[in-house]
Amino acid sequence: MRNNGEGPRTFLGGKVVTADAAVRTIRNGDTLATGGFIGIGFAEGLAIALEQRFLGQDSLTSVGSPSGLTLVYSGGQGDGQDRGLNHLAHAGLLKCVIGGHWGLAPKLQQLAINNQIEAYNLPQGVISQLFRDIAAHRPGLITRVGLGTFVDPRSGGGRVNACSQAQLVQLLRLNGEDFLLYKTFPINVCLLRGTTADEQGNISMEREALTLDSLAIAMATHNSGGTVIVQVERLAKAHSLSSRQVKIPGILVDYVVLADKPERHMQTFAEPYSAVFSGELQSPPQPHPVTLLDARKIIARRAAMELRAHDIVNLGVGIPECIANIAAEENLVDLMTLTAEPGVVGGLPASGLNFGAATNAEAILDQPYQFDFYDGGGLDIAFLGLAQVDAKGHVDVSRFNSHLAGAGGFISISQNTQRVVFVGTFGAGHLEAKVLQGKLMITREANLKKFIPCVEQITFNAIDAFARKQSVLFITERCVFRLSATGLELTEIAPGIDLERDVLARMDFRPSVSTHLKRMDARIFCEPPMSLRDDLLSVRDSRRNHFSEN
Repeated sequence: MRNNGEGPRTFLGGKVVTADAAVRTIRNGDTLATGGFIGIGFAEGLAIALEQRFLGQDSLTSVGSPSGLTLVYSGGQGDGQDRGLNHLAHAGLLKCVIGGHWGLAPKLQQLAINNQIEAYNLPQGVISQLFRDIAAHRPGLITRVGLGTFVDPRSGGGRVNACSQAQLVQLLRLNGEDFLLYKTFPINVCLLRGTTADEQGNISMEREALTLDSLAIAMATHNSGGTVIVQVERLAKAHSLSSRQVKIPGILVDYVVLADKPERHMQTFAEPYSAVFSGELQSPPQPHPVTLLDARKIIARRAAMELRAHDIVNLGVGIPECIANIAAEENLVDLMTLTAEPGVVGGLPASGLNFGAATNAEAILDQPYQFDFYDGGGLDIAFLGLAQVDAKGHVDVSRFNSHLAGAGGFISISQNTQRVVFVGTFGAGHLEAKVLQGKLMITREANLKKFIPCVEQITFNAIDAFARKQSVLFITERCVFRLSATGLELTEIAPGIDLERDVLARMDFRPSVSTHLKRMDARIFCEPPMSLRDDLLSVRDSRRNHFSEN
């Protein structure tokens, strides 16, 4: 382990120290990796301690130390306000940030937008997998993920601002095909989180909702000659943890920090602890409350009609989360497997600041393996959000209207799933709609258009998708488009909606309109459940119900 000579206080075999002592081992110019997804698995106490050290609030170091750090993380870590990586958003503390998702750390976003730090946005899954390549001292990760998007070096290489000049992504030509090489780099220190640490530093995660990429980060840091710091909520005697429980072996861990306050070690940023999220308990069947029939529910209902029995499904953040509610309301959950990119397989995904966790999950995978599964085409269908769509069908969810959201898992999922459904309201900001007698009425139009001539940034390349023969739909509360050879084609319109006034006049380009333009299913606009379970069970799935006679 590295030691900068400041003498951290030790206990239990020399590995357990205070948070202040642990972060004093971080040196100027270090590359720092953090684990977490929103608030799950994020070491809030360590982040606060590092912030206080930089601000000179720990009384042991001068203001402005450490400085010039490079921060790297895969999943978004924050609550959209002050927690998570927002603690590290100080000019001088950070020199460079390489992140998968920026939307939950607005203070970090601002540093990037203001050109105060070098900033890069790479796909969440790529960064998560890259930790394994760093651990193995490979030169980089070779993948198709990111081709044709803003991450492609021909379109910016993931650079966020003008002061970001490094080439982190390289175009390769192998066997006549294009690939991207994401370059590896050493990690000097990491801040991770677990549940229990024994005297030898073995870490278990029995009360965590996810295991994430913690092992990969710890191994990458250790094999780079760096320092692995893990925050836990309790300590145990040596050899008291079952070997099957240990998620980070003690040989990788330099320092263990016992969380000093419960609010600094919450299971999620919304939940102190749920035995259901950790898998300690299985939740009994719960009656699902019927939600208000608003624009979000209309979109989610129409999207749910794309589900098939036995589907393996990914649900993105935002409106896609609502599809889980529809699946529960329509009693569909047992007919398919819902997943989320940080590692959940099965059960019912949670929403909001609990997103990433799940009720009654069947399995929790380490995040790099979840993305291996996604990248290899393991998903049958994915439901993802949309912020901007252009005439070609390109989608932007990463940077729009001066907002740096970041791509998260979007690129990996959208490029590698055969059936992709983008969902979102037709416009952004202040949209108001209601259903009256089975018809949709727009009572207040949105003040920002989403369907524009050219997206600000390509997060999903429609031309490449069509060449891959992906099935792509765009579902809004008032109409449905599909991706065709020429771009968007309008295929369905809601009852009560006027084609010219409510759709075409609200777009900055004119899509093709199907000669067989249909009305959206009337059941969507009525309060009772839609009996989707009967629909799914009445369709024989030839893909999964067959056998070979050979």
